[in-house]
Amino acid sequence: MKTCDLHCHSTFSDGTFTPSEIISLAKKQGLSAVALTDHNTTKGLSEFISAGKNSSVETVAGCEFSTEWEKHELHIVGLFLDEKVWNEVEDYVELLNLAKKNSNIKLIQNLKAAGYEITYDEVAASTDAAEFNRAHVAKLLVKKGYAISVNEAFQNILSEEKGYYDPPERLNSLMTIRFIKQYGGVAVLAHAFLNLNYEELEEFLPAAKEAGLDAMETNYSKFSKEETRLAKELAKRFDLKESGGSDFHGTVKPDIQLGSGLGNLKVPFDFLEKLRK
Repeated sequence: MKTCDLHCHSTFSDGTFTPSEIISLAKKQGLSAVALTDHNTTKGLSEFISAGKNSSVETVAGCEFSTEWEKHELHIVGLFLDEKVWNEVEDYVELLNLAKKNSNIKLIQNLKAAGYEITYDEVAASTDAAEFNRAHVAKLLVKKGYAISVNEAFQNILSEEKGYYDPPERLNSLMTIRFIKQYGGVAVLAHAFLNLNYEELEEFLPAAKEAGLDAMETNYSKFSKEETRLAKELAKRFDLKESGGSDFHGTVKPDIQLGSGLGNLKVPFDFLEKLRK
Protein backbone atom coordinates (compact mmCIF):
# COMPACT_ATOMS: atom_id res chain seq x y z
CA MET A 1 0.00 0.00 0.00
CA LYS A 2 1.32 3.45 -0.94
CA THR A 3 1.55 5.74 2.08
CA CYS A 4 2.24 9.40 2.80
CA ASP A 5 2.83 11.77 5.71
CA LEU A 6 0.87 15.02 5.65
CA HIS A 7 2.16 16.64 8.85
CA CYS A 8 5.83 17.24 9.71
CA HIS A 9 8.22 20.00 10.75
CA SER A 10 11.66 21.20 9.73
CA THR A 11 14.37 23.47 11.09
CA PHE A 12 12.31 26.42 9.88
CA SER A 13 10.01 25.92 12.87
CA ASP A 14 10.82 23.52 15.70
CA GLY A 15 12.11 20.43 13.88
CA THR A 16 15.73 19.27 13.66
CA PHE A 17 15.79 18.10 10.01
CA THR A 18 16.19 20.54 7.14
CA PRO A 19 13.51 20.48 4.43
CA SER A 20 15.94 18.68 2.11
CA GLU A 21 16.72 16.09 4.78
CA ILE A 22 13.00 15.43 5.22
CA ILE A 23 12.75 14.57 1.51
CA SER A 24 15.69 12.16 1.82
CA LEU A 25 14.21 10.56 4.93
CA ALA A 26 10.78 10.24 3.30
CA LYS A 27 12.36 8.34 0.41
CA LYS A 28 14.26 6.11 2.83
CA GLN A 29 11.02 5.40 4.71
CA GLY A 30 9.31 4.38 1.48
CA LEU A 31 6.78 7.23 1.48
CA SER A 32 5.14 8.24 -1.78
CA ALA A 33 4.46 11.81 -0.59
CA VAL A 34 5.23 14.14 2.30
CA ALA A 35 3.88 17.54 3.34
CA LEU A 36 6.00 20.13 5.11
CA THR A 37 3.78 21.95 7.61
CA ASP A 38 6.03 24.17 9.69
CA HIS A 39 4.43 26.25 12.42
CA ASN A 40 3.22 29.64 11.17
CA THR A 41 5.73 29.97 8.33
CA THR A 42 6.27 29.03 4.70
CA LYS A 43 9.96 29.92 4.67
CA GLY A 44 11.16 26.33 4.38
CA LEU A 45 8.92 25.50 1.44
CA SER A 46 11.22 26.78 -1.32
CA GLU A 47 14.03 24.40 -0.28
CA PHE A 48 11.49 21.61 0.28
CA ILE A 49 9.86 21.87 -3.15
CA SER A 50 13.25 22.24 -4.86
CA ALA A 51 14.60 19.11 -3.17
CA GLY A 52 11.48 17.21 -4.13
CA LYS A 53 12.04 17.88 -7.83
CA ASN A 54 14.99 15.49 -7.75
CA SER A 55 13.16 12.81 -5.79
CA SER A 56 10.49 10.18 -6.34
CA VAL A 57 8.69 11.57 -3.27
CA GLU A 58 5.82 13.95 -4.04
CA THR A 59 5.97 17.20 -2.08
CA VAL A 60 2.99 19.05 -0.63
CA ALA A 61 3.45 22.66 0.47
CA GLY A 62 1.77 23.36 3.79
CA CYS A 63 1.71 25.37 6.97
CA GLU A 64 0.39 24.65 10.48
CA PHE A 65 -1.36 27.69 11.96
CA SER A 66 -1.61 28.20 15.74
CA THR A 67 -5.19 29.31 16.36
CA GLU A 68 -7.77 29.66 19.12
CA TRP A 69 -11.47 28.85 19.42
CA GLU A 70 -13.44 29.42 22.63
CA LYS A 71 -10.16 29.64 24.62
CA HIS A 72 -8.96 26.31 23.18
CA GLU A 73 -5.71 26.22 21.22
CA LEU A 74 -6.38 24.54 17.87
CA HIS A 75 -3.96 23.87 15.05
CA ILE A 76 -5.21 24.27 11.50
CA VAL A 77 -3.07 22.85 8.70
CA GLY A 78 -3.19 24.44 5.27
CA LEU A 79 -2.17 22.08 2.45
CA PHE A 80 -1.53 22.69 -1.26
CA LEU A 81 -0.45 26.28 -0.69
CA ASP A 82 0.71 27.62 -4.04
CA GLU A 83 4.04 29.45 -4.10
CA LYS A 84 2.34 32.68 -5.17
CA VAL A 85 0.49 32.88 -1.82
CA TRP A 86 3.45 32.16 0.49
CA ASN A 87 4.04 35.88 1.04
CA GLU A 88 0.34 36.27 1.88
CA VAL A 89 0.77 33.61 4.58
CA GLU A 90 3.78 35.41 6.01
CA ASP A 91 1.79 38.65 6.16
CA TYR A 92 -1.12 36.85 7.85
CA VAL A 93 1.05 35.42 10.63
CA GLU A 94 3.19 38.54 11.10
CA LEU A 95 1.32 39.81 14.17
CA LEU A 96 1.18 36.30 15.60
CA ASN A 97 4.96 35.95 15.26
CA LEU A 98 5.47 39.36 16.87
CA ALA A 99 3.29 38.28 19.80
CA LYS A 100 5.29 35.05 19.96
CA LYS A 101 8.57 36.98 20.08
CA ASN A 102 7.30 39.13 22.95
CA SER A 103 6.14 36.00 24.76
CA ASN A 104 9.59 34.46 24.32
CA ILE A 105 11.32 37.57 25.62
CA LYS A 106 9.15 37.47 28.72
CA LEU A 107 9.77 33.73 29.18
CA ILE A 108 13.55 34.17 29.09
CA GLN A 109 13.32 37.13 31.48
CA ASN A 110 11.25 35.07 33.92
CA LEU A 111 13.65 32.14 33.73
CA LYS A 112 16.68 34.38 34.30
CA ALA A 113 14.98 36.00 37.28
CA ALA A 114 14.43 32.54 38.74
CA GLY A 115 18.12 31.67 38.42
CA TYR A 116 18.27 29.84 35.09
CA GLU A 117 21.39 30.88 33.15
CA ILE A 118 19.85 31.25 29.71
CA THR A 119 19.69 34.09 27.18
CA TYR A 120 17.42 34.98 24.30
CA ASP A 121 20.34 35.04 21.85
CA GLU A 122 21.45 31.54 22.87
CA VAL A 123 18.05 30.07 22.07
CA ALA A 124 17.63 32.08 18.86
CA ALA A 125 21.00 30.80 17.60
CA SER A 126 19.79 27.21 17.89
CA THR A 127 17.26 27.45 15.04
CA ASP A 128 16.79 28.80 11.51
CA ALA A 129 13.17 29.63 12.35
CA ALA A 130 12.01 33.24 12.28
CA GLU A 131 11.17 32.85 15.97
CA PHE A 132 11.98 30.04 18.39
CA ASN A 133 9.46 28.31 20.62
CA ARG A 134 9.42 26.43 23.90
CA ALA A 135 10.89 23.28 22.32
CA HIS A 136 14.07 25.19 21.57
CA VAL A 137 14.14 26.59 25.11
CA ALA A 138 13.60 23.08 26.47
CA LYS A 139 16.53 21.72 24.46
CA LEU A 140 18.84 24.41 25.84
CA LEU A 141 17.64 23.74 29.39
CA VAL A 142 18.51 20.07 28.88
CA LYS A 143 21.93 20.98 27.44
CA LYS A 144 22.64 23.12 30.50
CA GLY A 145 21.59 20.38 32.91
CA TYR A 146 18.36 21.91 34.21
CA ALA A 147 16.34 18.93 32.96
CA ILE A 148 17.15 15.41 31.75
CA SER A 149 14.78 15.51 28.77
CA VAL A 150 12.70 17.89 26.69
CA ASN A 151 9.54 16.35 28.15
CA GLU A 152 10.75 16.94 31.70
CA ALA A 153 11.67 20.54 30.86
CA PHE A 154 8.13 21.12 29.61
CA GLN A 155 6.49 19.46 32.61
CA ASN A 156 8.64 20.93 35.37
CA ILE A 157 9.65 24.34 33.99
CA LEU A 158 7.88 25.45 30.81
CA SER A 159 4.23 24.52 31.35
CA GLU A 160 1.83 27.42 31.82
CA GLU A 161 1.10 26.22 35.37
CA LYS A 162 4.71 26.91 36.44
CA GLY A 163 4.23 30.62 35.79
CA TYR A 164 7.25 31.37 33.58
CA TYR A 165 5.41 31.03 30.26
CA ASP A 166 2.58 33.28 29.18
CA PRO A 167 1.23 32.10 25.79
CA PRO A 168 0.93 34.67 23.00
CA GLU A 169 -2.40 35.69 21.55
CA ARG A 170 -3.34 33.29 18.75
CA LEU A 171 -5.13 33.58 15.43
CA ASN A 172 -8.87 32.98 15.25
CA SER A 173 -9.57 29.40 14.15
CA LEU A 174 -12.53 30.14 11.88
CA MET A 175 -10.83 33.16 10.30
CA THR A 176 -7.78 31.04 9.58
CA ILE A 177 -9.88 28.38 7.84
CA ARG A 178 -11.41 31.12 5.69
CA PHE A 179 -7.95 32.53 4.97
CA ILE A 180 -6.66 29.15 3.77
CA LYS A 181 -9.68 28.69 1.53
CA GLN A 182 -9.46 32.25 0.19
CA TYR A 183 -5.96 31.50 -1.12
CA GLY A 184 -6.81 28.14 -2.66
CA GLY A 185 -5.52 25.82 0.05
CA VAL A 186 -7.07 22.79 1.74
CA ALA A 187 -7.95 23.40 5.42
CA VAL A 188 -7.38 20.51 7.84
CA LEU A 189 -8.03 20.29 11.58
CA ALA A 190 -4.88 18.82 13.12
CA HIS A 191 -4.77 16.28 15.97
CA ALA A 192 -8.23 17.27 17.25
CA PHE A 193 -8.25 15.04 20.33
CA LEU A 194 -5.10 16.68 21.69
CA ASN A 195 -7.13 19.88 22.13
CA LEU A 196 -10.85 19.07 22.27
CA ASN A 197 -13.02 16.25 23.59
CA TYR A 198 -15.81 14.63 21.60
CA GLU A 199 -18.54 16.97 22.82
CA GLU A 200 -16.43 20.07 22.08
CA LEU A 201 -15.72 18.77 18.59
CA GLU A 202 -19.45 18.31 18.04
CA GLU A 203 -19.79 22.03 18.77
CA PHE A 204 -16.75 23.21 16.79
CA LEU A 205 -17.07 21.16 13.60
CA PRO A 206 -20.37 22.62 12.31
CA ALA A 207 -18.97 26.15 12.57
CA ALA A 208 -15.66 25.05 11.07
CA LYS A 209 -17.40 23.27 8.22
CA GLU A 210 -19.41 26.40 7.49
CA ALA A 211 -16.16 28.40 7.42
CA GLY A 212 -14.76 25.99 4.82
CA LEU A 213 -12.98 23.23 6.74
CA ASP A 214 -12.17 20.43 4.28
CA ALA A 215 -10.77 17.66 6.46
CA MET A 216 -9.55 16.50 9.84
CA GLU A 217 -6.66 14.30 10.84
CA THR A 218 -7.98 10.84 11.64
CA ASN A 219 -4.65 8.99 11.46
CA TYR A 220 -2.27 10.64 13.91
CA SER A 221 0.81 9.49 15.82
CA LYS A 222 -0.58 9.81 19.33
CA PHE A 223 -4.20 8.83 18.75
CA SER A 224 -5.37 5.70 20.52
CA LYS A 225 -7.39 3.16 18.54
CA GLU A 226 -10.54 4.59 20.11
CA GLU A 227 -9.60 8.16 19.23
CA THR A 228 -8.89 7.10 15.65
CA ARG A 229 -12.29 5.39 15.49
CA LEU A 230 -14.05 8.47 16.87
CA ALA A 231 -12.17 10.81 14.54
CA LYS A 232 -13.23 8.74 11.53
CA GLU A 233 -16.81 8.74 12.81
CA LEU A 234 -16.81 12.52 13.15
CA ALA A 235 -15.23 13.01 9.73
CA LYS A 236 -17.94 10.89 8.14
CA ARG A 237 -20.70 12.55 10.14
CA PHE A 238 -19.65 16.08 9.16
CA ASP A 239 -18.73 15.15 5.58
CA LEU A 240 -15.04 15.90 6.04
CA LYS A 241 -12.19 14.22 4.20
CA GLU A 242 -9.52 12.38 6.17
CA SER A 243 -5.91 13.41 6.60
CA GLY A 244 -3.09 12.22 8.77
CA GLY A 245 0.54 12.49 9.70
CA SER A 246 3.29 11.75 12.14
CA ASP A 247 3.87 15.33 13.38
CA PHE A 248 7.55 14.47 12.95
CA HIS A 249 9.98 16.89 14.61
CA GLY A 250 13.23 14.91 14.48
CA THR A 251 15.30 14.55 17.64
CA VAL A 252 13.01 16.92 19.57
CA LYS A 253 10.48 14.07 19.63
CA PRO A 254 12.74 11.01 19.16
CA ASP A 255 9.94 8.50 19.64
CA ILE A 256 8.03 9.80 16.59
CA GLN A 257 9.30 8.67 13.20
CA LEU A 258 8.44 10.17 9.82
CA GLY A 259 5.69 8.17 8.18
CA SER A 260 5.19 5.66 10.98
CA GLY A 261 4.82 7.84 14.09
CA LEU A 262 5.09 5.68 17.18
CA GLY A 263 5.35 2.60 14.96
CA ASN A 264 1.70 1.96 14.19
CA LEU A 265 0.87 4.87 11.88
CA LYS A 266 -0.04 4.46 8.22
CA VAL A 267 -1.56 7.26 6.19
CA PRO A 268 -2.95 5.87 2.92
CA PHE A 269 -1.91 7.71 -0.23
CA ASP A 270 -5.61 7.71 -1.03
CA PHE A 271 -6.05 10.41 1.65
CA LEU A 272 -3.80 12.71 -0.37
CA GLU A 273 -5.54 11.98 -3.65
CA LYS A 274 -8.96 12.80 -2.18
CA LEU A 275 -7.67 15.99 -0.57
CA ARG A 276 -6.10 17.04 -3.86
CA LYS A 277 -9.51 16.89 -5.55
